[in-house]
Amino acid sequence: MGVDVAALVIVLGEVRAWLARPDNDFSWSSFVDADAALAEIDDLIAHVHAEGRVPFALSVLFAPTGPIQEVALSSGWGDEFLTLAARFDDASAGDR
Repeated sequence: MGVDVAALVIVLGEVRAWLARPDNDFSWSSFVDADAALAEIDDLIAHVHAEGRVPFALSVLFAPTGPIQEVALSSGWGDEFLTLAARFDDASAGDR
């Protein structure tokens, strides 16, 4: 089974929406700010569309204590991140 590109892009779009929230705290993540986080997610979405696979950088972003989880935990959406991460794992399982 390959990557479910459609499901992966949906998850990434939802993550992008969470990262775009104005009250997010990026201080514990490797993202400089929201603009940097959104630009990185946008680049990775384009890569997924073009290549049909999961770039290694996405695995890093979704890793435990990775940049997205750091933003989520410090911004009050840690539980939502866990749900998104599980969906990311499901959608990308065929690429591992």
